[in-house]
Amino acid sequence: MPREFNPTEILETLARHRVRFVVIGNFAGLLAGADVSTQDVDITPATDPDNLDRLAAALAELDAGIRVDGEAPVPLPPPDGRLLATAEIWNLSTRYGDLDITTMPSGTSGYDDLRRGARSSTLGGGLRISVASLEDVIRSKTAAGRAKDQLALPVLQRALERERNDLDLDL
Repeated sequence: MPREFNPTEILETLARHRVRFVVIGNFAGLLAGADVSTQDVDITPATDPDNLDRLAAALAELDAGIRVDGEAPVPLPPPDGRLLATAEIWNLSTRYGDLDITTMPSGTSGYDDLRRGARSSTLGGGLRISVASLEDVIRSKTAAGRAKDQLALPVLQRALERERNDLDLDL
């Protein structure tokens, strides 16, 4: 079982392995100031073979296993980039909490698409990460249409309105 959710440790491990990724989902919304809750980190990685190999090394360090509801995580075979390239979605448990990897989030065309609108965010210890814009998080959650996404959308849209109003005040 994972210890208490520690997203900074997950992200620091990815950064230490030089994985190129964009944080998406509710965690991205949280970092942008939306009052949403989450117990996982969602990312979209670049899918070139070298990056997927670095991601695999990070997952090995995180002791990642496939998350199965109500069951202990299923251990991954020794992860490598080729294994990670076989699926668009990996729902994983790590020693620091849950990590979801999605190469093609709903409503997007993946890493390059999300990277264009992403902003840099600094976490504790000076860790700088790439975080999807609220517009892109909303676009993806709208396209996914899941009930849990529909619940988060009004909160994310209010945060986007506040962000835009703050920009207007700065001008």
